[in-house]
Amino acid sequence: MAKLSISDLKKIKEKVHSDTALREGGQRAKITVHMGTCGIAAGARPVMDSLMSEIAEAGVADVIVTTSGCAGMCSKEPMVTVEILGQQPIIYGNIDANKMRQIFKRHVLQGEVQTMFAIARG
Repeated sequence: MAKLSISDLKKIKEKVHSDTALREGGQRAKITVHMGTCGIAAGARPVMDSLMSEIAEAGVADVIVTTSGCAGMCSKEPMVTVEILGQQPIIYGNIDANKMRQIFKRHVLQGEVQTMFAIARG
């Protein structure tokens, strides 16, 4: 492996800082990807990856992304909970990477709940 230069280290630092900032974000919205064993087995990792990609692409810094364990509805995994400040949380089920992109763009950015994927409110 080649030696890392100072500029290489700065790039790595900026990338890590950027990724961490997305997870710690601000406070307009909180998105929880349920990543218990059942969620991971059902495909929660690609859902998380697509979410992080969409947040980075949109350049938003006021969205918190977090993970949780099993929510108890294994047959509905992968699941995502979206909490918008001042609104009831929406739990989405059977989510894949494409559905996550749609939920982020339409619900989080535009305020339009994606009822076709929602399994619970509150």
